[in-house]
Amino acid sequence: MALIEIERRGAATTAATIAIVRFNNPPKGYMNAAMVGELDAAVDGLLADETVRVLVFTGALKGVFIEHYDVSELLALSAKLRAKGATFSLDRPSPEGAYHRILTRLETAPKPVIAAINGTAMGGGFEFCMACDIRLAERGPYWLGQPEINIGILAGAGGTQRLVRLVGEARALELSLLGRTVSPDEAASLGMVHAAVDGPVFDHALALAERLAGQPPRAVAHIKRLVRSAAEMPLSQGLAHERTLFMDLAVSDDGHRLMGEFVAGKRTIRD
Repeated sequence: MALIEIERRGAATTAATIAIVRFNNPPKGYMNAAMVGELDAAVDGLLADETVRVLVFTGALKGVFIEHYDVSELLALSAKLRAKGATFSLDRPSPEGAYHRILTRLETAPKPVIAAINGTAMGGGFEFCMACDIRLAERGPYWLGQPEINIGILAGAGGTQRLVRLVGEARALELSLLGRTVSPDEAASLGMVHAAVDGPVFDHALALAERLAGQPPRAVAHIKRLVRSAAEMPLSQGLAHERTLFMDLAVSDDGHRLMGEFVAGKRTIRD
């Protein structure tokens, strides 16, 4: 059984394709090493496919996006490393694993990535959501967040770093130190997700993906790059990058054509 299911749908308003990726690991819906291996290959293929404009990730199991990473695998790793007498220090940073690299690729990809959170997403599952560009959560008796401290560890795939960027230092400390998970509505109020929605979240995500697929892909890539990197560089450098990529779009085929349609009264600048 494939743990990662991939579906490609043609967008309604363009010749582009929307890729839908479903996590399918019954009965618990855990992320594990086997799923990471399949996900690695899937992400590589979809990002390389020029026809794919938007990626939508969701869970195949009812009420579960990714429950969390399989703790039994983490425990086995712990036992193996302890038997070797392994120790760790910030002087010798731990190398990136496959899951870390996947999340970085999605975060830095030129294509929009949507998390259609159809249920619980904790630990490594919510870390995946935070690496996505847009997060929509379905209302229901579901839990989102980083509860790792409750089993003696911490969020190790970007959870402490990305959560701060979403909700601020004070709230990230509270949530992470208490290991507190929240409902979809509270997650939306805190800024952990963009919105909590009624009904199947996939329908809302697909409508959003359709709209994104119709946007000029070069402009999408440039905007994502600029916004994603804004906090990592001095303002002067970010502004220089912005000016340069603005001019790149101004002379592009799409930019020239669409501005011309607006000036001719054939297009509105509002959505």
